[in-house]
Amino acid sequence: MSKETRKRKADHIRISLNRNVQARKATTGFEDVYLIHRALPEISKQQIDLSTTVFNHAFVAPLIVGAITGGTMEATKINATIAEAVEELGLGMGVGSQRVAIDDKQLEKTFAVARKKAPSVFLIANIGGVQLVNGYGLKELKKAIEMIEADAIAIHLNPVQEAVQPEGQTNFRGVLKKIREIAGELDKPVIVKETGAGIAAEEAKKLEAAGVEGIDVSGVGGTSWAAVEYYRAEKRGKSFRRRLGDVFWDWGIPTATSVVEVSQTVNIPVIASGGIRDGLDVAKALALGASLTSVSQPVLQAAVKGVEDTKNVLSLLIEELRNVLFFVGADSVQALSEVPLVITGKTAEWLRIREFDIERYARRGGS
Repeated sequence: MSKETRKRKADHIRISLNRNVQARKATTGFEDVYLIHRALPEISKQQIDLSTTVFNHAFVAPLIVGAITGGTMEATKINATIAEAVEELGLGMGVGSQRVAIDDKQLEKTFAVARKKAPSVFLIANIGGVQLVNGYGLKELKKAIEMIEADAIAIHLNPVQEAVQPEGQTNFRGVLKKIREIAGELDKPVIVKETGAGIAAEEAKKLEAAGVEGIDVSGVGGTSWAAVEYYRAEKRGKSFRRRLGDVFWDWGIPTATSVVEVSQTVNIPVIASGGIRDGLDVAKALALGASLTSVSQPVLQAAVKGVEDTKNVLSLLIEELRNVLFFVGADSVQALSEVPLVITGKTAEWLRIREFDIERYARRGGS
């Protein structure tokens, strides 16, 4: 079991690094979002405060590295590199699904290295939601948290990936009930995250009612796990699964759309992820209502090169964000949530049809 899972983890890293697994025709929707430029910003760029506090943890900037990997020797190096970078920059990170290490204690170090290298950052443990209806319970989630001395745990939802994956599990019946039970028992925040297909308002409402303390939308526009599984199926000669990966490559809710749907529906922190590629994306996500943003693919590409490359990627995102705040006259991350913006195109059309108030974004911050 663990041998097969380890091989799958290695496949995921290899494919993500060497094949084009980004969304094809679908986009994040951030191209439809326009922040209003201030020719008179009336602030000093040097004095802009990017710090924020979410989940009772202080972040130097509203940026974390999303769940990427664990369970293989290569994954150990990647997690160590990312952890060292985020520790120096005062950010946060999540690890990949820890199921492989719960099944095989020898693999715990591939995840535990994150806390070893990052003693003070916000660390997020990770277990698949489908595991909760296939034998996992409070004991396994506590083990995942203890393994990396995590500050929170993410329960990931990946129905698209499971449906395409040759060895996927597709019985999700009862997952919400299990999440409610777990959220009521754990003394750490439970974050529910998608894996590239987004979260709609309806699910967000149910998750908040179940006691979840954060939602990571992980929308369409970045890495497609249907695409990753497409290449795995292709290599194995699984033509049926390959076809599924091809058809559902771009399936889901675009990231910008999902951020609006969720942030206008719940009163818990929203993490924006899925195709976040620069500081402008970060700023737009925050202005739309996210509390934190999460980036994965660009960091994975850098992490295999080393700590300095990883720090450079993250530092550039932070500096780009600082510039956006300067251009819109926001002297803090909190002020960014009050600046006006305009939503156009397909994103506006979607949100209007779904009866979300998009005009309120344009009306705010008139000074």
